[in-house]
Amino acid sequence: MQPKIGIIMGSESDMEVMKGAAEILKQFEIPYEMTIVSAHRTPDRMNEYAKDAKGRGIRVIIAGAGGAAHLPGMIAANTVLPVIGVPIKSSNSIDGWDSVLSILQMPAGVPVATVALNGAKNAGILATQILAVSESDLFDKLAEYKKSLETQVMEMVKRIK
Repeated sequence: MQPKIGIIMGSESDMEVMKGAAEILKQFEIPYEMTIVSAHRTPDRMNEYAKDAKGRGIRVIIAGAGGAAHLPGMIAANTVLPVIGVPIKSSNSIDGWDSVLSILQMPAGVPVATVALNGAKNAGILATQILAVSESDLFDKLAEYKKSLETQVMEMVKRIK
């Protein structure tokens, strides 16, 4: 099946966090692709990825990056597709704040939806919600998912009584 979501990260070390997005997409049976695209070490690859994504059927890009975290913003600068940034607390990070602010503080005209530090799971859910606007079956699956969250909490309530 042709991928609808692109999951990219700056380095293999980001995989531990970014697999959270892939797990959500698998749960909702959304085809995706996952690869490494470094904004600083492979700028030509990054530009090609952003510019060619729509032509390959990609509808949303989830981009994870740590440290200076330029990948999500640079991808957003090169495509009109929605980009979801996942700031990653990396080994060279300042408690993750450098990544959060690099992704969050985009200039007007180049938005990047930003999730929590290491929040790839939420990025997968947000990408699913974006697709669900035009896919009613996916919308229904998301409604069931949200209901399951409520059920989980109510089970916790019962356990502590």
